[in-house]
Amino acid sequence: MRAFFLALSALLLAGCESLAYYGQAVGGQLSLMSRARPVEQVLADPAADRVLKERLGLARQLRDFASRELHLPDNGSYRSYAELGRPYALWNVVAAPEFSLAPVLSCFPVAGCVSYRGYYDRAAAERHASGLRAAGDDVVVFGVPAYSTLGWFDDPLLSTFIRYPEAELARLIFHELAHQLIYAKDDSTFNESFAVAVEREGSRRWLAQQGRAAAPARKDEFAALIEETRKMLEALYRARLAPEAMRERKRAALERLRPWLAEIKGLEGQEPNNALLAAYATYADLLPAFEKMLAEAGDDLPAFYARVKMLAALEPAQRKAALAHYQASAPSTPSPSSAPRR
Repeated sequence: MRAFFLALSALLLAGCESLAYYGQAVGGQLSLMSRARPVEQVLADPAADRVLKERLGLARQLRDFASRELHLPDNGSYRSYAELGRPYALWNVVAAPEFSLAPVLSCFPVAGCVSYRGYYDRAAAERHASGLRAAGDDVVVFGVPAYSTLGWFDDPLLSTFIRYPEAELARLIFHELAHQLIYAKDDSTFNESFAVAVEREGSRRWLAQQGRAAAPARKDEFAALIEETRKMLEALYRARLAPEAMRERKRAALERLRPWLAEIKGLEGQEPNNALLAAYATYADLLPAFEKMLAEAGDDLPAFYARVKMLAALEPAQRKAALAHYQASAPSTPSPSSAPRR
């Protein structure tokens, strides 16, 4: 019934132009939920794949660790499993103007205004992207292995990520559960940067418990290059040169990213552009502030969460000012090594 009323509310609030989008969103979510089976049921199924059972066993340990050690929500999320039969849970579309790194926002009844649109069908995502490109925006379309319904539903483990390496699986589960704990409406960068801080700290603690340390990732080099490119383009766009001169310098700055995109899962074949940089910024811009807050809390996660909840409850201008204080005193932190996700 909860699913029905959420679906009905979304459709009633939608205008004609948005009706098809909300329809696919509601249908996609209900279809995903219908495929979910309790993990215990899959583990007891003699026909289930042995490797899948091993991964579900690991995910169960990570899920228990998340609530017991990281104080993340203890509910039915990630205690079931859904086989989707596709490489990604959905595809996100991010757009930015030709000479700006600020993402174009999309606003929804429940989630508020966010820096992306998610589609369960890639063709539908590409159609929306085509319209944005025709309007002159830079656009990127990338696959998303997981997303959070913010506690509205019990999010399942998915076939799109269950076979990820252990550290990456841990980070993903911790990240998505963090969204259920704290969510500031209309502030994608706040939400994603907070969730990245939690996934990084959670992964560090998980590996330490196993007697291991996080290994450097090649993606960290790409993240550093992304940050360097963003700074170059921010300076360029402030210079307000003639459009053709701006385009030429923009192309030169972005071209360095092209060889890397073939290696980043979900970004294969994408054009390096402002939208790609905007997507990464959503996950990285406020990360130093959150990690500074965590350090000041003495790595006391409940105290850290209490401070973040206070910030999430503030008006946007007050929140921005408070975060600026932490950001100014925080050491420089590399961008997250994982590709953008919800």
